[in-house]
Amino acid sequence: MGGDSPPHDRSDRPVKDKDYNKQLKKLQGELVQMQDWVKSSGAKVCIVFEGRDTAGKGGVIKALTERVSPRVFRVTALPAPTDKEKSEMYWQRYVPHFPAAGEIVVFDRSWYNRAGVEPVMGFCTPKQTEEFLEQAPGVEKAMVDAGIILLKYWLEVSPEQQQERLEDRIDDPRKTWKLSDMDVASYTKWDEYGAARDTMLEATDTKWAPWHTVHSDDKNSMRLNVIADILARVPYEPEDKDPITLPKRKVSPDKHPEIVEKRLIKSRFEA
Repeated sequence: MGGDSPPHDRSDRPVKDKDYNKQLKKLQGELVQMQDWVKSSGAKVCIVFEGRDTAGKGGVIKALTERVSPRVFRVTALPAPTDKEKSEMYWQRYVPHFPAAGEIVVFDRSWYNRAGVEPVMGFCTPKQTEEFLEQAPGVEKAMVDAGIILLKYWLEVSPEQQQERLEDRIDDPRKTWKLSDMDVASYTKWDEYGAARDTMLEATDTKWAPWHTVHSDDKNSMRLNVIADILARVPYEPEDKDPITLPKRKVSPDKHPEIVEKRLIKSRFEA
């Protein structure tokens, strides 16, 4: 049952895979209960994930959403803005993605691009960042006043772990897609990203939309702690459900098995 804020935790104590999988299964079962409550109550939940490159946003979002319905949990990861979007009010491209009743929207990066990657990489002016930092608390106050449960998480990774993960992406053909030109270009700007983070947290940490930070050098503990924290902050109530039993059915012998057999793909792997 949610609603009680957990104590702060460094979240960097290693969790073995066996323990991780056991605890994750339990937490994902609770996420299904939270999902059912969101659907039936018409609640609106918005979860924002921010952090340095390789901090683990994708991994925690996968763990959070892989066992729930995409019709309720909607992941939003907006691409770079188009020329038209650049000419619009900054908030305009984000507002349509805010949750409606019965939805949980998860932002893999968010409007906080204007406080992080954009100023560090020179994609916006200092004035634009200053205006954003002044406006963000008010916009988020409007979200909360409209009934949105807004949760903001900053994932903090060490420079040593970031370097190790970037090198792993270079060496692993399954992960090269994660290594963008932006990642390479921003690698040297550790201190600049740290300064931008500090300014952002200081300016946008409010009583109605506080930031929650977590160390992510150990991915297993980070994922478990973030999911447990979300469950603790969303005031869901588990719903009583009737037990499910499968009805009887008749299964007749297949009269035309060749329809399937002649279309079988080539068997390249055997059990």
